[in-house]
Amino acid sequence: MNRFLALCSAAIVSLSVLFSPISFADDSSYSNAITNFQKAPETQAFFNTAYGYALFPTVGKGGMLIGGAYGKGRVYKGGMHTGDSSLTQVSIGFQLGGQAYSEIIFFKNAEAYNDFTSGSFEFSAQASAVAINLGASAQVGTTGNSAGAGQAGSNHAAKAVYMNGMAIFTAAKGGLMYEAALAGQSFTFDAK
Repeated sequence: MNRFLALCSAAIVSLSVLFSPISFADDSSYSNAITNFQKAPETQAFFNTAYGYALFPTVGKGGMLIGGAYGKGRVYKGGMHTGDSSLTQVSIGFQLGGQAYSEIIFFKNAEAYNDFTSGSFEFSAQASAVAINLGASAQVGTTGNSAGAGQAGSNHAAKAVYMNGMAIFTAAKGGLMYEAALAGQSFTFDAK
């Protein structure tokens, strides 16, 4: 019975994160997120060379054994808004808490952009929310995307490379989450 109650509580927490107002973005949140990512030394080269990118100004994430995340975003090619996207994530495993973060996915070339904008895209990944001014950290399992990070002032500068045509950065906005769960993010795309 206790296990059932814990699972119900986790489902309620997950659903509240998925449908909270923090998950929905307005025009100013997009411009603020782009500005913040453009200021970060870790992402400047990507803005200069990327074919396009997907931007999620606010992703809300939470869980207790069962977790979820949700965010609305926009996809850009050549600096032009080409469509809208949504990010969803469901995870099962040891996790507790909630957080909000921004996420940006850079596309190296047309092939990566087309894969993402095919209508429904998924990679088995979990991006860690790390404040961009401290460095960015992300890993993507099956697609091989990765970015490493070090803290400001340390000898470990943030490094990121395109893997399978994509690179991911996150910027923490608030909250605290502890987890040891593998989960994939899924994306939808609706052309503008």
